[in-house]
Amino acid sequence: MRVSVAPCAGFCFGVKRALKIAFDAAHKHTGDGPIFTLGPIIHNPQVVARLEREGLAVIDNLDDLENPRGGTMIVRSHGLPRSVLEDASRRGIRLVDATCPFVKEAQERAEQLAGEGYAVVIVGEEDHPEVLSIAGGLSSPATVMAGPNELDKLPRETRVGVVCQTTQPIGHLIAVVNRLLEQAKEIKVFNTICRATFERQINALELARRVDVMLVVGGRNSANTRRLWKLCQETGCDVYHIETAEELKPEWFEGKEEIGITGGASTPQWIVDDVVSAVEETQAPGDAGEESRP
Repeated sequence: MRVSVAPCAGFCFGVKRALKIAFDAAHKHTGDGPIFTLGPIIHNPQVVARLEREGLAVIDNLDDLENPRGGTMIVRSHGLPRSVLEDASRRGIRLVDATCPFVKEAQERAEQLAGEGYAVVIVGEEDHPEVLSIAGGLSSPATVMAGPNELDKLPRETRVGVVCQTTQPIGHLIAVVNRLLEQAKEIKVFNTICRATFERQINALELARRVDVMLVVGGRNSANTRRLWKLCQETGCDVYHIETAEELKPEWFEGKEEIGITGGASTPQWIVDDVVSAVEETQAPGDAGEESRP
């Protein structure tokens, strides 16, 4: 049995940056009041648990704070709506911004489009925190579309400006824009899909097409990991989405020769390595094939 790991698997630049900011802030501001994020800083439960052991709490609402004033809030990698940031500032909370630079670009492009008088369309998941942060920076409501079949959400507009959730497949953006061409007289599009996301999707698809079993490793609350899982399913091989090596089942690999492994942009390397080691241990003595690593 041969085990291959996709070249682009695991942490992207934005996640690495956010975690460094979070760990540094947790150490720097210890004793200066509560240190917290509003929602998980990234969508990986194991990493969030490690940060909690460092003293970085996760809360769902600013009203959940025992002391409603003071402390340090680390802005999650997905960003936060402007109204939330303003509320935190009014409460005297110190803000440490760990928003991914690519998410920040999507926020700025959406604001630019709104300022130029375009009706803003965000291609993405309506309840995803990144999309909420993009829409939450605008003075007028944006229309969020998961796909071209949701065109009826948008009132008939002459001028439409489009941005995209950074973890969306390029096909979703193209499909929405193509449908908008049937309705709008003028369309301005910013492709705000993160290059790292695009590369992970291409790498995962290439690997899934040549293996018998594909393992997609990452948080179940991670949009980019779920997207990898769904894309790999389109190739027809057996695909399993797991968070940790403990979820592996030996029967998945019975009679299989090629095993592929990839990880979402918020999946740490140590979890990917654990999965590789666990898969290798399922091989019968003497049957171990040569492992392919990036």
